[in-house]
Amino acid sequence: MISRFWTAPNQLTLMRLIFVPFVIMNVLDYNFHWALGLFIAAGLSDGLDGMLARLLHQRSTIGEYLDPIADKLLLSSLFLVLSFRQIIPWRFTVIVFSRDICILVICALLYATTPLRDFRPSIFGKLNTVAQVAALFSVLLNEVMDRNWIYVGKDYLLWAVFGLTCISALHYLFLVGQRLHQLSPQPK
Repeated sequence: MISRFWTAPNQLTLMRLIFVPFVIMNVLDYNFHWALGLFIAAGLSDGLDGMLARLLHQRSTIGEYLDPIADKLLLSSLFLVLSFRQIIPWRFTVIVFSRDICILVICALLYATTPLRDFRPSIFGKLNTVAQVAALFSVLLNEVMDRNWIYVGKDYLLWAVFGLTCISALHYLFLVGQRLHQLSPQPK
């Protein structure tokens, strides 16, 4: 178990977790060049850990849990601190947190009360994550470079996050309902 924890992909994921407070501190201190650089480094490490896990055949259960936790901590923390600094309107942060909290509560309840263990994200959940990364990147880039096309792109991406967050939440509930239905005994 210990050897599976210390694989190269898991070490990269742990490094990404270490980036989180430094990205947040730099945003709070208005050091957007550093925040953007660390955000990009975190994104590169996310892609690299997945690639290494596949290439080195080092997929692990701990990595399957740790990777999305690292992603959620970074993305959610950035939404929160950027709203706190009034760089992102609160509506986007509220919708992102509401979806994540609802999914977390539902999964915890189902885990405790049913045999369901399949809580994989849907395609819309994955698209939502991509939209969040792109939106946060453009928000940070807009703070570094004052260009109209970045500003406009940032707004479109934030609204894409809003829409995909709503769609992915509804789709996730639909998928969980289907998975629960498949677990229930079928009448003969």
